[in-house]
Amino acid sequence: MKTHYSRSHANRGAKLEMLVEMTNNQYRNAWLADIRKVPTPVKILKTDGNKVSGHLDTATWVDYNGIYEGHSIIFDAKETKLKRFPLKNISPHQYQTLKSWHRHGAVAFLLVAFWLEGKNEPEIYVLRFEHLAEAYENQETGRGSKSISLDFFRENCVRVKSGNGYVVDYLAALNIEAKVKEG
Repeated sequence: MKTHYSRSHANRGAKLEMLVEMTNNQYRNAWLADIRKVPTPVKILKTDGNKVSGHLDTATWVDYNGIYEGHSIIFDAKETKLKRFPLKNISPHQYQTLKSWHRHGAVAFLLVAFWLEGKNEPEIYVLRFEHLAEAYENQETGRGSKSISLDFFRENCVRVKSGNGYVVDYLAALNIEAKVKEG
């Protein structure tokens, strides 16, 4: 039976987030890291006894934060069906949050999944804040592209795969990238 994955606005990013949530539970169970999904903010408009009405508020935070090997970690999970990652997929508030945490010493990054036509699984990459900042700042000043190509990810970022019993072992990709930078 083939699973159909809808790409409606309402569930954008839902599949990658599901994979990351499964991995985060595995990391917690193995005492490797404690990384949690940040709940989507809801603005309460009215309460009447047990009945509450409201709407999703504008997200001003990123998807995940936590701790790994004594370091704060913060990231957002993004998906695209294109062969490029549009920078408009990052809100200014999300970018500023990642920038602030990065400046204070946290490991800040994006997990970006490319769902390419004809492929059964996505290509997932860790986009370190340093690469994100360069692209984001350049497009803000009009000196750069409004997206990052898949080729850039393939040449400059570590691909995230399943491994060590983890569904999407992004912490292994962070370690590999750190060792590449040191070496």
